[in-house]
Amino acid sequence: MPPRENPTARQARLGAELRKLRVAAGRTARETAAMLGTDQGKISHIESGRIGVSEERIRRLADFYACTDESLLEALCVIAREHRGQFWWDEYRGTLASQYLAVAELEHHAVAMRSLQTVTVPGLLQTEEYARALFRGGLPAPTDDQVDARVRHRMRRKAVLEREDPPLLSVFLHEAALHMRFGGRGVARRQLESLIETSELPQVTLRVIPFTNEDFYEVTQPVLYVHGVVPQLDTVLIDGPTGSGLLGADDELAHYRVFFGHANDRSLDQEESRQLIHHIARTL
Repeated sequence: MPPRENPTARQARLGAELRKLRVAAGRTARETAAMLGTDQGKISHIESGRIGVSEERIRRLADFYACTDESLLEALCVIAREHRGQFWWDEYRGTLASQYLAVAELEHHAVAMRSLQTVTVPGLLQTEEYARALFRGGLPAPTDDQVDARVRHRMRRKAVLEREDPPLLSVFLHEAALHMRFGGRGVARRQLESLIETSELPQVTLRVIPFTNEDFYEVTQPVLYVHGVVPQLDTVLIDGPTGSGLLGADDELAHYRVFFGHANDRSLDQEESRQLIHHIARTL
C-alpha cells in the first residue's frame, strides 16, 4: 500500500509520539528498522503518519524503547485501530480543506477543551446564521456550495457538546468579539443570546476578557487547547488567516497551559460575563 498523502491529525500524532519514544530511548531509525525487520524508510513513513502501524508493532516498539506507560500505549493503539470512513467528518474529505476535518477529529476525541477567541465566537458556539456570515466574508470569496458545506460541517460539530459524555469546554472570549456585528445587528444579537443560553450548560464555562483588562496582551489569534485521554496527546490548534497549525511538542503544550492560566486569572467570572454579554446584546 502506498504512503498516505494526507494523514489525519490523529494518524500524524501517532507517528510523532512513536518518534518521541524512539528519541527518548536513544534508538536510531536504523536500529528500529532492523528490530522490526524492515527498512529505515518505512520507519520514517510510520513516524510521519504516512503509513499505518499495527497494535502488535506498537507493543514491540514499546518494548524496544523500554516504554512502560500503559495508558499512553493503549491510547496509541486506539488511534491505530481507527480508519478513514469511520467518523462523520470523513464525508467531507475532498470537499473541505483538511483543517476543517482536523478540528472535528480533535473535538470528537477530546476529554476537555480550552478556547480563546478575540474577534469571533468559537465555532462550537456559533449559530448557523452567524457562521454563514463569517464564511461568506472569507477570501477568496467562496461559492455558495462551499459556504453551505462549511456551515453544515460546523453545525454538525456541535453534537459533541450534546452527547452523553461531552468534553468540558472552557471558553475565554475577548470583549471585542461581543461587539462585532457579523451578518448585521440581528444576527449578532441572536448570537449573543445563544451564547448566554449555552453558557448555562454544565459542560460549558464561558468567561469574558474585558476591555478594562490591563495585563493580558497575548490575544492576537484564536487558540484551542485540546486535552487528550492522556496528557501526552494534548494538542494546540492555532488559527490564522492562511490556515491552521497543530502543536504537540512538550514545551509548546507547557507554554499554552501557562497562557490559559493567565487568561483565566484576568477574565470576569461566569456570572459577570453573562451580565456583560446580556448588556451588549441589549445595546445592539
